[in-house]
Amino acid sequence: MRTQVLSRRRRGPLCRRSDVVEAWTAVAVAVLLCLTVPSTGVLTARWAYEDARVAADEQRADRHRVRAEVLERPSRAHPPSESESGSERRRASRATVRWTDPEEGTRTALVRVPAHVRPGDPVHVWLDSRGREVLPPVDDASVWQYGVGMGTLAAGSTAALLLLAHRAVRRVMLRRRLEEWERDWARTGPLWTHRGV
Repeated sequence: MRTQVLSRRRRGPLCRRSDVVEAWTAVAVAVLLCLTVPSTGVLTARWAYEDARVAADEQRADRHRVRAEVLERPSRAHPPSESESGSERRRASRATVRWTDPEEGTRTALVRVPAHVRPGDPVHVWLDSRGREVLPPVDDASVWQYGVGMGTLAAGSTAALLLLAHRAVRRVMLRRRLEEWERDWARTGPLWTHRGV
């Protein structure tokens, strides 16, 4: 019993070459899944995190927030559609605001503001180095989410590719196995059917 369990070279009479190839392919895919999927996910997550962190640092260096005063009631840049969410409707509101720049003095600009503000209300506006309105810089949580998301996507894609390759090999081996069985049955079938005659 122990000899039969430990002997890997011993194959049954019905075990064909395609069975062996399929079994070794399954082992190779399992090993590759264990080795490549985690490492691909980790390396991609690190690369994406570093890339996003550099972009966020550049944004923080270029953008600054100013406290401005609303000069007029907000107006919509375009009529809101029914498909827009509440945050999209607020972003569509624009109003002229005024703030004091240490180098250039008092400045005004037409910027996005919340829809509920009134003249005289303070708002915070993000500007770039040229004084144009921009979105706030990316925060650390978003950088982490981007890195983890890209790592997860890379790991999942790698696993999917390996599993699809394994499935393709199994289909080819199944087709070859059926062809071998058909060929062998064509040789032995007549012997079985004529035996009783």
